[in-house]
Amino acid sequence: MSALKVELVAADRPVWSGSARLVVARTVDGEIGVLPGHESLLAVLADGLVIIRGAGEDPDRVAAVHGGFISVADDTVALLAETAELAEEIDVERARAALERARNGGPEGEPPVVGEAAGANLREGAGGDLLEAERRAETRLRAAETHLRAGDSHL
Repeated sequence: MSALKVELVAADRPVWSGSARLVVARTVDGEIGVLPGHESLLAVLADGLVIIRGAGEDPDRVAAVHGGFISVADDTVALLAETAELAEEIDVERARAALERARNGGPEGEPPVVGEAAGANLREGAGGDLLEAERRAETRLRAAETHLRAGDSHL
């Protein structure tokens, strides 16, 4: 069976490259699964998990991805993300603390943004930053928990 060549790259660093038999990613239009022989594709990534089922010697991987693009052509999958972390790189306690801070309104001592004020702040960017921080923390925790539940070799 043929394999996909996969490159996962964040804006600040290459995250992972190797071969895979399947890549699952979340796009703004929904989840997509890519197998060898997939048609060419360019899509916008949504915040979510990327699951890479390894081929040959490459183990399965889970990554938390935030924004970016997925490109598929000639059995090559390029995931170009704004930010991306492999599940095993995620510090679960730090991710939980970040989620708590986002849900409680930001830095310690600041009240949470709720109701009409939240809508106004979303338009001004403050509440939007908190919602973005909450989404990122939740995605990071899902990736880490998926990795911990599955063990190092099988997802």
